[in-house]
Amino acid sequence: MCRIFAGQDPASYEYVTQSLRLNGQCTSIRLERAFWETLGEIAGAEGISIGQFISKLHTEVLDLHGEVRNFTSLLRCACLIHLRRDAAAQNDATRIAAA
Repeated sequence: MCRIFAGQDPASYEYVTQSLRLNGQCTSIRLERAFWETLGEIAGAEGISIGQFISKLHTEVLDLHGEVRNFTSLLRCACLIHLRRDAAAQNDATRIAAA
């Protein structure tokens, strides 16, 4: 089983730093390439850029919680939620098709 994880392309977990604006302030975010790709999927589904999605998410977290403690971890968890929802939707579609 570990070969599935160990055999992945090292480029997928290579850090990539992107500069963007959050609420008018320039900042940099450093994430693994695989997370940037997933954020791109999420943003694309919303019809906005990655920067716009991240800025919107940051604003919503501030509105809900008043602060953002570990924003890069929040982004990684957002990717995980997205991937889990996609997997659940695919499982539902497979069940419906099989019925």
